[in-house]
Amino acid sequence: MTTRILFVCLGNICRSPAAEGVMRHIAPDALLDSAGTSDWHVGEAPYAPMQSAARARGYDLSALRARQFRGQDFTDFDLIVAMDRANLTKIEGMRPTGAETPVVLFAEYAEGWDMTEVPDPYYTRDFNGVLDLIEAAAQGLLAQL
Repeated sequence: MTTRILFVCLGNICRSPAAEGVMRHIAPDALLDSAGTSDWHVGEAPYAPMQSAARARGYDLSALRARQFRGQDFTDFDLIVAMDRANLTKIEGMRPTGAETPVVLFAEYAEGWDMTEVPDPYYTRDFNGVLDLIEAAAQGLLAQL
């Protein structure tokens, strides 16, 4: 069975598309997608500075488009991966009755990092630092699959 993983952040233009891109690179057989808990950027490509930082590492995010998280995602995915606690809380608030799909924090998979959340580079401007953490978390998540 193919693993179906959804990565979720706030706007779906920085962290979650970067996580999707990194995981597509290291786990090509997984079914992957990303979404945002807000509807601010629906239909937009990932943020240009994130695309540039990802492209410099060999990840092409240009075909991805932002979409909003929906309750149906609990049925469509085997694992939902939140970038921070605030988004995890929003996701859990949309959990349909009876849905058992796990929702986890991505950064907790990053071995050797003392972080539980992936900072939002839209605000911090540290796109490379966030990619470092995403790459580490992606490797940790892959090891758990």
